[in-house]
Amino acid sequence: MTLRFIDRIWHIRGSVALPPPQGAADAFDRLAPLFQQRGTSTACNDTTLTFTKAGQAPQDKMSIFDSGVLTVISGVDGPKLHYDLVSRALLFCFLAPLLFLGIAQLTIAISNHQIAAAKAEARAHPEKKKAEKPPLPMNALDKALGAPAPDKPDKKKPPEEKKKLSPTPAYVFAALFALLYLVGRILEDRLIASLFKRQLLGIETPVPAQTEPSATGTNAAY
Repeated sequence: MTLRFIDRIWHIRGSVALPPPQGAADAFDRLAPLFQQRGTSTACNDTTLTFTKAGQAPQDKMSIFDSGVLTVISGVDGPKLHYDLVSRALLFCFLAPLLFLGIAQLTIAISNHQIAAAKAEARAHPEKKKAEKPPLPMNALDKALGAPAPDKPDKKKPPEEKKKLSPTPAYVFAALFALLYLVGRILEDRLIASLFKRQLLGIETPVPAQTEPSATGTNAAY
């Protein structure tokens, strides 16, 4: 149960009722155009269709999925199409925030180490200070025009504080990928169910088949 709960991160599962009197063979025939795409290979028996995809084209309506199993099961409510689809893109979007959070923590640790080293260096050599450059004199024309004098450098900020690294960019990317995963996970779940329903009812726009350029293509014919 724990493993099945974890793999829901990159698996999309669901079921769609078949319109009567549609059976497994008729359902797979209606769904066939979705799998007659470049880089898609399929295997089909009486009640189960499995597919894998590689190098999916952008116009492929199922391009986000890399593999999956579709099974027609008859129940008290009639036959239903059950699907279990795998998406590496969803897995990447889920793991990316963890990666950037790790980068943020590493940035904080490096920054703290640099600040501590700079403070230790300042305590060990208090006489060692960088000579500050005097501000450049204002141009006579600027003075005549009443231009304000340039701001003096901030001397209050300790030199070691200037070495502090910011983890903010990593946090921003982590938040963006987390949002992308949540939106994609919910949206793709609804889109694929809607796509299967329309395809089974015959109201989906025909999907143009894409064949491999060579005779050794992986597309399977029904």
